[in-house]
Amino acid sequence: MNSLIELVNKKLDEYVQIIYPEEIFKSMKYTLMLPGKRLRPVMCLEIVRMLGGDIEVALPTACAIEMLHVQSLIHDDLPCMDNDDFRRGKPSNHKVFGEANAVLAGDALLTFAPQLIIEKTKGKLPDEIILKLVHEYTKFAGAYALIAGQVVDIESECGKLVRSAEETLDFIHMNKTAALFRLPIRCGAIIAGKIDLVEELDEFAKKFGLAFQIYDDIMDEISTFEELGKTIGKDKNSGKLTYVSLYGLEEAKNKFGLLINDCYDIVNKYHSNVFKNILDKLRERILGV
Repeated sequence: MNSLIELVNKKLDEYVQIIYPEEIFKSMKYTLMLPGKRLRPVMCLEIVRMLGGDIEVALPTACAIEMLHVQSLIHDDLPCMDNDDFRRGKPSNHKVFGEANAVLAGDALLTFAPQLIIEKTKGKLPDEIILKLVHEYTKFAGAYALIAGQVVDIESECGKLVRSAEETLDFIHMNKTAALFRLPIRCGAIIAGKIDLVEELDEFAKKFGLAFQIYDDIMDEISTFEELGKTIGKDKNSGKLTYVSLYGLEEAKNKFGLLINDCYDIVNKYHSNVFKNILDKLRERILGV
């Protein structure tokens, strides 16, 4: 897993060069290169590897997905969204470069990512596969997934619940969190030429995405700033709808455990040490086993 992270970091650094006007590229690169787990690009590359594909061919797509994830973090931290001053232990993008540049840096990453898929993958995969990858990217980045989840998340903070609290919470996190795990896993299967496995692996991604969000909600309750690198207890203080606020800490842990066990059942069929390692670390931090 560490070798995959190093590979992703090297390519991200290579893909985003500081040119005129320097401020926007510095802003893009600042959050992009902050130390992180790189879960989403690593998952994309590992799916490709375990299905017999070429990791080198998958790197542009994996890095594009990380750019989309980082864009969502930059915008999520803005005063008009979650208004958070820290990300991965460092000042948020808007605290360093100002709100306007932070908005533009997010926009730039959002649009540069599909450009990267097209330009760096052309000639290595059939055009119809590249088109399918770009379609997956735009679908999960847009108003039917990631943005929809963010909108309902904001509405829920204001008490505007059109659906029940349970339905609202599931909608937010299936679209805001799980979407960014579904995208790399689906793209990995597509790059590896295993279209027939996309839906089965998509089920894993949905379950993992929800488990990861519950993990994040629990950690916001029990962790420290030093451990997570962001403001702790902010969700609780702002009255945000979370699995812990809705179900309580113990029930959230139970729900997390059930989802993680389902993830193990799917992953064990493919004998992936990388995925098993990811699941092991999450389970240990929440359940202590």
